[in-house]
Amino acid sequence: MKTIYTRNVEETIELGKLIGHMMFSGAIITLNGDLGAGKTTLTKGIALGLGVKRVVNSPTFTIMKVYDGRIPLYHMDVYRLDGIGFDYDLEDYLYGEGVSVVEWSDNIKDSLEGFLRIDISIENGNRKFTLSTDDSRYNMILEKL
Repeated sequence: MKTIYTRNVEETIELGKLIGHMMFSGAIITLNGDLGAGKTTLTKGIALGLGVKRVVNSPTFTIMKVYDGRIPLYHMDVYRLDGIGFDYDLEDYLYGEGVSVVEWSDNIKDSLEGFLRIDISIENGNRKFTLSTDDSRYNMILEKL
């Protein structure tokens, strides 16, 4: 487990870029935190680290947005879901060739395995990122951050 604090939006995006640079095909990053905690801001940085050129915004109303980069980014917001349903075919993306970033992942936790979990909270005006995993593929990433 690793804990990292950022003081502003720019630092949060830089943290995301670092994470994005180290991601690999098939990676899953789960983001959990209250509304306004910084999930989408961190995702914007991850996208930059993956070489995404488009503007990244929350997929709340579309469930998922796909962005092209050196590795595709599958940005999911599963706030409105209760488990992965066949209507959305999310499994095809989660375990596909891209990097999946899943906001509100606790809503589908029974469908996930092998991921980097990032819990985000606000402490004294700063963002607190707690990164954890039980998958060895992500341990080197935690060591490098």
